[in-house]
Amino acid sequence: MPVKLKICGLKRHEDAEFLNEFKPDFAGFVFAGTKRKIDFETAKALREILDPEIRTVGVFVNAEIDFIRRLADERVIDFVQLHGDEDNDYIGKLREVCNLPIIKAQRIASREDIRHYDSDYYLFDTKRTGEYGGTGESFDWSVLSGIEKPFFLAGGINLGNLDEALRVAGEKSAFALDISSGVETDGFKDKQKIQETVRRVRNYEH
Repeated sequence: MPVKLKICGLKRHEDAEFLNEFKPDFAGFVFAGTKRKIDFETAKALREILDPEIRTVGVFVNAEIDFIRRLADERVIDFVQLHGDEDNDYIGKLREVCNLPIIKAQRIASREDIRHYDSDYYLFDTKRTGEYGGTGESFDWSVLSGIEKPFFLAGGINLGNLDEALRVAGEKSAFALDISSGVETDGFKDKQKIQETVRRVRNYEH
């Protein structure tokens, strides 16, 4: 199955317009941290600009469930990505009020770091002490074998290692690649990098 592409960390109207032009499968809105964090109103405005065929993913770290429910109820997000310390109890409570697909991020350095969660998807990112993600660093992708759920491959993917990421995604049957800083220049989404990334992912698929 062709690997899908998520561009994460949209902040500006221009970011949404870039995605509308090149059409990745997913757009990520980050509601945690500092570097790419946006608020409810910004996310709602970006959703209104985005092509409805681009699915939106809300990225949360230990968020109040009511906040996620509100975003889901107002159709700002289509998927929920839990990138913090959320456990299966949290996921169960979230499912009671929100019927969107859930992605559970796991920060890993070795195979022993992989855990089971009652989510619909996993996302594998680089483990670094004191960080919940978005480090821009890669991990040893070879540990991702025999994963029982569809998963997003993240962690330092950029134009320099994209071909390798696509090869690994094909070998490991990854559902999608997740890229953020890899399509940025000086902390802002770069139109040319997005265009080239989408082009190479689509060409690999076909």
